[in-house]
Amino acid sequence: MTGSVEKKPVQWRFETVPPDEDDSRLDRFLRRLVPGLAQGSIERMLRNGLIRVDGGKAKANNRLLAGQIVRLPPDLQPVAEKKSPGSPKIVASSSLRQQFDDMFLAEGRGWLAINKPSGLAVQGGTSIATHVDGMLQALASRSDTRLRLVHRIDKDTSGVLLLAKTLESARALTEAFRRHQIEKTYLAIVMGLPPEHGKIRAPLKKLAGKLGEKMVVDDDGQDATTLFRRIDHAGRKLSLMALRPLSGRTHQLRVHMQHLNTPICGDGKYAGEAAHPGGVVARRLHLHAWQVKLTDGKVITAPLSPHFAASMEQLGLALPPQGWRFQDG
Repeated sequence: MTGSVEKKPVQWRFETVPPDEDDSRLDRFLRRLVPGLAQGSIERMLRNGLIRVDGGKAKANNRLLAGQIVRLPPDLQPVAEKKSPGSPKIVASSSLRQQFDDMFLAEGRGWLAINKPSGLAVQGGTSIATHVDGMLQALASRSDTRLRLVHRIDKDTSGVLLLAKTLESARALTEAFRRHQIEKTYLAIVMGLPPEHGKIRAPLKKLAGKLGEKMVVDDDGQDATTLFRRIDHAGRKLSLMALRPLSGRTHQLRVHMQHLNTPICGDGKYAGEAAHPGGVVARRLHLHAWQVKLTDGKVITAPLSPHFAASMEQLGLALPPQGWRFQDG
């Protein structure tokens, strides 16, 4: 008589659909999530129930809703990564834990906030060795208890990134972001002297080009609105702005400030060489997710990234006073 071997439970990978993927096709979301993933592999895993949406089977052309939970096999990788033994893999270590702990900002019921540094991607992609999502997976003891992304900020943007502790809180936070019940305020150093305050309404559309996808102002694009307020300025050359997106389009703040003819310093993608004026310390994007106001009124503030703070000092610009809040109009 032979003894039975107890099978270990599958450690599924769970991903929350972020606000900017609302109404995306499932297969396109999966290819963005796992670069290089073949369409045939997606179809096969969906037929076999290995990929599920909110616990149920789905088809490749199903449209996703922000806040839905997509379950993936734990070892899902791009085909190119499986063939390449040199592909980067994020492994749990004491240095990785320290790196994550150094980003800690605040914690509450169901959420944790970090101050993401400029240059660290939120999710993986081609040639991205380290990213927040990979760190969370590597540091989690179990895939069903790990911290989860509920929104994203650009790789080169620093500042507050909110993470959910549970599936339930991930759904609630993602829905709050989708409904714009969570207020986000960014700081940016821009070129020129914008008006003291105003509102930019300019629809945005994604275009593909030789240098990768870019967003452009286009009447056929998705609605996008940004509030802005000038905080300080260094003559007429450079200004410190507070920006509040009322929609969550890709690169919205960067394109809207370029549309205002006051591009963000360091934004070579949209302003070219003109984005690197004298007076700023580094040729890096000067955009910082400064504050997030939760639905219960709690405000989380992230200290400036080192290059942003150094440019502020160099230019003699001052942060808003303590207790400052964005006012429309």
